[in-house]
This record gives sequence, C-alpha cells and structure tokens, in this order.
Amino acid sequence: MIGHQEALIYTMVMVSASDGEMTDAELNTIGDIIKHLPIFQGYNLATLGKTAEACAELLADPAGLDTAGDLIQEALPAKLRETAYALACDVAAADADVNQAELELLRWLRGRLGLARLEAAAIELATRAHYIVP
Repeated sequence: MIGHQEALIYTMVMVSASDGEMTDAELNTIGDIIKHLPIFQGYNLATLGKTAEACAELLADPAGLDTAGDLIQEALPAKLRETAYALACDVAAADADVNQAELELLRWLRGRLGLARLEAAAIELATRAHYIVP
C-alpha cells in the first residue's frame, strides 16, 4: 500500500519512464511539482529517490503496470484523480516531446483513473497551454 503522495509520484514516474528514458526536463518537473504544489506539503523530498526506485522496480515486472495501476487506484480518492492525470500530463509535456509511448501511457492512466474523455481533454488542453513554445 502507498499513500496519495506516493501514488501521484508513481503516475509521474510512469509517464517519464514510459519511453525508456527519463529526461532531465521530466525529472526537474517532477522535483518542482513536489517542491511547490500544496498536495505535497509535508512530503519528505529525501524519500523521492526511494519512491521513484520502488515504482521503477515494480514496472520492471511483467505485471508491474497493472500492479502500479492497482496501487494508484487504491491510494487516490476520487478528488485526486484529476490531479494525478494533470501531473502526468505536465511530466509528458516537460521536454516538449510527447511521444507515442507517453500518449499510450496517458490513455491507459485515464482509463485506470476513471476519467471521462471530456475531463481528460480539458486537462490536456490546459497542459498544452502551459507548455506551448512560441
């Protein structure tokens, strides 16, 4: 069992790792999110490495994605599911290159979180607006 903060971190790590490469921009975004968003108030940043490593080890297992999805679903109350998706979108957009693997993971995550397509589209549009490059 993981807590809601760890579940949010798992969603971000999963998106970052989905293409086999965790870029500096993605890692910096994860760190910035944890340092600045109120949902992470009280989170011990020193444990981030262990949380990310636990997620990565889980994902290395053939059933790891589904297991991680189960852990996330159990840990997140309904009111934090949109937050989880928004944070995942932020990480995907961080390096200005949202690739097919990340898109597929986001689609899978949307389903696991039980988000309606319209809710997800609104979050995606807001993310795109935040990360647009002129």
